[in-house]
Amino acid sequence: MFQGSMVALVTPFKNGQVDEDGLRNLVEFHIANGTDVICPCGTTGESATLSFDEHHRVVDIVVKAAGGKVPVMAGTGSNNTEEAIELTQHAKKAGADGCLLITPYYNKPTQEGLYVHFKAIAEAVDIPLVLYNVPSRTSVNMEPATIARLAEIENVVGIKEASGLLSQVSEIVNLCGDDFDVISGDDVNTLPLLAVGGKGAISVTANIAPSKVSAMVHAFQDGNHDEARRLHHELLELHNSMFIQTNPIPVKAALAMMGKIAPEMRLPLTSMPEECNERLKKVLIKYSLI
Repeated sequence: MFQGSMVALVTPFKNGQVDEDGLRNLVEFHIANGTDVICPCGTTGESATLSFDEHHRVVDIVVKAAGGKVPVMAGTGSNNTEEAIELTQHAKKAGADGCLLITPYYNKPTQEGLYVHFKAIAEAVDIPLVLYNVPSRTSVNMEPATIARLAEIENVVGIKEASGLLSQVSEIVNLCGDDFDVISGDDVNTLPLLAVGGKGAISVTANIAPSKVSAMVHAFQDGNHDEARRLHHELLELHNSMFIQTNPIPVKAALAMMGKIAPEMRLPLTSMPEECNERLKKVLIKYSLI
């Protein structure tokens, strides 16, 4: 259901508030440059520091700006099941095409707890749901057997996999079948994930190089594996530069250098030191992005 090059969209801020015009401009930028799905209010969108009203407003703006030209998969996860249900209900009301649900962070639920959490959301809101497994952020790994149980629920349609374990990705694909969308959540592993049966990527790098990320994913999907491999290696340094500090610090710095947003994020995230900015600037110049 959700395939191709999907962007983990940043949330632009200006003077401490959501930059609504900047957000609309980013959506237009992605539509013009081949992004297949727009994913606001995820980790890269600094969802943890958005108020409920801001979260709702960002989803509203992105859905309206997308205008049905590309699907919107809104981040609606939480470590509080009732909060996740409320955010998911709003996303459906706003017109989102699906929702992205991170595994509960900090709580460290058991596998049974993960299953019951996502099942409760799926039963409460009839909208396509994509799970999000990122143990480095949440301190819990959702195991393939748990994912397979959840895949039996009709509106649980896929997973964003960022465990970094290709063996786990292969097991998920084997257990869940071709109708279940396994999506890369780690840019450097997108091509290997596609090779074992993945359907696309929810990409950080796509924020700054959407056409190139889209070209790589679609080359693979079109059977042009040599071209996909060439683009994978071409993008590698750019991918790595997006993680010289905690995401989304580098990607927001890059977008600011490109003149697309203000260089602003929310505490506890802070701007990069000058040496990191200079390092990032050199990479952006090399890729002709500035």
